[in-house]
Amino acid sequence: MSYLKFDKAQLINLKYSLDIEYLRSNRAGTFVCSTIVGCNTRKYHGLFITPIEQIDGRHYLLLSGLDETVIQHDQEFHLGVRQYPGSISPKGHKYIRSYEVENVPSTIYRVGGVILQKELVLAQEEEAVLIRYTLLDAHSPTKIRLQPFLAFRNVHELTHANMEADTKYVSVPNGIKMKLYNGFPYLHMQLSRKSEYTHAPDWHYNVEYQREKARGYAHHEDLLVPGTFEFKIKKGESVVFCASLDEVQTASLTKKFDAEVAKRSPRDSYYANLENSAQQFIVRKKEKTEIISGFPWFFSWGRGTFISLPGITLAIGDSKTCKSVLDTMSKKLVGGLFKNTSNNERPNRVTSDTSLWYIYAVQAFAKHAKPKDIWKDYGTQIKQILDAYLQGMVHNIKMHENGLIYAGDENHALTWMDAKINGKYITPRTGYAVEVNALWYNAVQFALEMAKENNDTDFINQWQEMPELIQKSFIETFWHEQKQYLFDYVNGDFKDVSVRPNQIIAAALPYSVLDAEQKKGIVDRVKSELLTERGLRSLSPKNPDFDGICEGNELERAEAYFQGSAWPWLLSFYAQVYLELHEKSGLKHIEKIYNGFEEEMNKHGIGSISELYDGNPPFKARGEISKAWSVGALLLINKLIEKYKLQDA
Repeated sequence: MSYLKFDKAQLINLKYSLDIEYLRSNRAGTFVCSTIVGCNTRKYHGLFITPIEQIDGRHYLLLSGLDETVIQHDQEFHLGVRQYPGSISPKGHKYIRSYEVENVPSTIYRVGGVILQKELVLAQEEEAVLIRYTLLDAHSPTKIRLQPFLAFRNVHELTHANMEADTKYVSVPNGIKMKLYNGFPYLHMQLSRKSEYTHAPDWHYNVEYQREKARGYAHHEDLLVPGTFEFKIKKGESVVFCASLDEVQTASLTKKFDAEVAKRSPRDSYYANLENSAQQFIVRKKEKTEIISGFPWFFSWGRGTFISLPGITLAIGDSKTCKSVLDTMSKKLVGGLFKNTSNNERPNRVTSDTSLWYIYAVQAFAKHAKPKDIWKDYGTQIKQILDAYLQGMVHNIKMHENGLIYAGDENHALTWMDAKINGKYITPRTGYAVEVNALWYNAVQFALEMAKENNDTDFINQWQEMPELIQKSFIETFWHEQKQYLFDYVNGDFKDVSVRPNQIIAAALPYSVLDAEQKKGIVDRVKSELLTERGLRSLSPKNPDFDGICEGNELERAEAYFQGSAWPWLLSFYAQVYLELHEKSGLKHIEKIYNGFEEEMNKHGIGSISELYDGNPPFKARGEISKAWSVGALLLINKLIEKYKLQDA
């Protein structure tokens, strides 16, 4: 029995099954995403979503869906599931008997005496998705009809019926190729055996996406069905459908499918799913290796890359990929700054902390490399970053005379808490932000450590007195002596007393300005007010601005992101300092947190960890269905648990 499995009762209950989503991605950046019954509920759902370099490198949805019809005795049984205003049509979910994921996703349909299996796999290094249909049982002659639904649009947008769409096709071996608009590549749709293709272009109007509707976004679109593929199939026979940017050798599709399945590791345990999920974020193209921040709507994201990198690579023993990502990202450093996004997925915003998270990631990798290699490969970038903060950058990002980093203005929020609605930031945090300055101290100390290992006397002479100044100013500025925790940010005479999780980063970094007693005060405060079973709340429930449910339209969700939602990525910092203080006696507490997430393997985005959760029980999953820094945090926690279990063993 598969670890990830859903039965008939769960699948035919759309109220349940439409809330459960699956994701598959490959190293080329292509991904497939939908609900477990195949009904798309987001504009980000589809069977073939791929970055198209010849346009702008963004993700484009080419093939939205592929509806199957079983034909016996001239009767048609439609297996597709699609939502329209006020209705579901067709209602193929009623034929589903099971959905499971062992190595690859597999759906079993039963229509009378027909039992049909559908399996899906992405080619690991190519822009191609393969679907294998196997007729497990049938007592009469059987045909399968396939009906593709085309979108050809940016994954963030919607498409509608129009006269510009090119509905012509070109025949290719065992299939066709089409491109609806100039500038796009051809989408090749081919089968492993000959089929009868009937060309009958037709727009299907007002396909509805209920998740977009609930989020307050446009939620209807029109999809083009170019025609149908129809073929006979015998009991025990398999036929493979392939959607690809390139023409494939159809005679080898069956072997290709088997070869791709053989590359997949079983997702047969909690840890196996975390490890598998971690690998799905890695994209390799030519000389570049990047991290997709989360699915289904982000691409490469600077801050997210550096925070997640130690967990999704080093924690699973993949230092080679870690270095490849660092080498790729190092080339993007300009004037001491990494823009927080790339590939034009969102505006390339400047941040106050991303460059410091880069140094944090290099520091983690340094445990797997020689000091001379670290300084040789990354020393120039580290020096450039530190000097840029010293000299000052855009948006008032600058080290003041007290050694602390000031950043931001009324028009820019530069930390990770950057939700903005109607031109207004929910949590601007202009001034001295606690985690930014903790990262700054850690970065300077690590740089000095590497410089000393490499006898870089010029750097040492310039920076050796800086840590003492930063530490003194940090404590004077941020430490709340009476309540024994850290102010979240300080701007002039204003000190933000809100209890937020950013202080746990200051306590957990390898070089911390805090002593053991101060760390204990922070941990106690965080544990009592911010810790949930799914992450650290972004704001204490005792605060009148607390919002523990992250749902509704864009404004309502934005108000909750950093005013109470629980974030899993922060748990690795909590676990780090908690075990540092309590050692083996703290294992039971941290193991409970780690093991508690196993329940999430069959929820929201199956086999992965979501971006955030409600800050109130039952701590429902929200945001992206699979988030790199969430997965990375749990893998780091698992590594910590293993480390402390070995102590005095």
